Amino acid sequence: MSIREIQRASLQKWLSEGGVGRGNELAVLDLRDESAFAKGHPLFATNLPLRRLEAEVTRFVPRKSVRLVLVDDGSGQSAKGAAILGRLGYADINILKGGIPAWLEGGVNGLPTFDIPGVIFTVAVADQRETPAITVQDLAKLRDQKQDVIVLDTRTIEEFTDFHVPGARSLPGGELVQRFLDYVPSPDTFVVVSCAGLPRAIIGAQTLIDIGVPNRVAYLYDGTSAWKKAGWELESGLFDSFGPPSDTARHFADTHIRPLADSMGVRWVDQGRVNGWLNDEERTTYLLDVRLADEFRKGHVPGSVSAPGGQLLAVTHRTVATRGARLVLIDDTGVRAITVAHWLQQRGWDVYVLEKALEAVAPPASTPRGVAEPAF
Repeated sequence: MSIREIQRASLQKWLSEGGVGRGNELAVLDLRDESAFAKGHPLFATNLPLRRLEAEVTRFVPRKSVRLVLVDDGSGQSAKGAAILGRLGYADINILKGGIPAWLEGGVNGLPTFDIPGVIFTVAVADQRETPAITVQDLAKLRDQKQDVIVLDTRTIEEFTDFHVPGARSLPGGELVQRFLDYVPSPDTFVVVSCAGLPRAIIGAQTLIDIGVPNRVAYLYDGTSAWKKAGWELESGLFDSFGPPSDTARHFADTHIRPLADSMGVRWVDQGRVNGWLNDEERTTYLLDVRLADEFRKGHVPGSVSAPGGQLLAVTHRTVATRGARLVLIDDTGVRAITVAHWLQQRGWDVYVLEKALEAVAPPASTPRGVAEPAF
């Protein structure tokens, strides 16, 4: 076992090296409490507070020989975390000297981060793909004119329940393709995709455009934030339940997602090969179940973790701590996994979809009204 203190320059170098594959894996764990992390996480590290470290670290960093970097607020929490990890058998533990204050010293412009921030990636997508947008003012006008328009909020069920644009429907990003026809049966309906700001709305809108839905589609610029800034009240409560999608919706989703999978080169893998990967001592493999959390609880592949697709896309670093790891996505029909893989590939992840993943697992049950996905 090795525990050492490193300067900011070493971490900058390791982050700059990046890459996928053997010898390139790196996990950065931010041991600050959730409240401190929420105020700013300039490394885009995985937040795992010290009090949860011993119980949860193997979920986030399953391979114990991975090079680990611990960061804190400069108070010495990283040293305590290193002692815990040492007892658990982790072999390469590094502490960022001075923690986040040292990382921020002199500014962070131009510094490499753990992951491409969602806003940067998605705004670039919107620019390059010319994803249509609509303002809250224009949306309000359409509603006043009684136009055929629907707002689909792609955040988690929990976030939607707290607040949303009045009249919006809850449809988490990972569910968008699979359930689309149940929410939007008419091709004439104008579909507006919303979130709290930009990232999940842009990705959701562009996904619908990429799979070729017949509807006009746009994202709501700045979502609930813009609605509130306009001086209008937001709505709360959950009005949608999440039972199984209809057969018609499933057929529509499968028909429209398969060409996207083929054109993007989405890769499939069988369980036998995955078993070999899981026994590989030099490369990390994550098994990520992208269904809704309640479906996961009803039955899942052993060793997999719940990672609902919309959140996995938006904030990958909250679930996957090891940079350069291999991701295997699990779903029942494959529609959600393909949707997520489509975008994770573009963000540089080494990602696969597991074939026939849930054949031996109990069929998913409907999510009771009001049950939320984990916000991670």
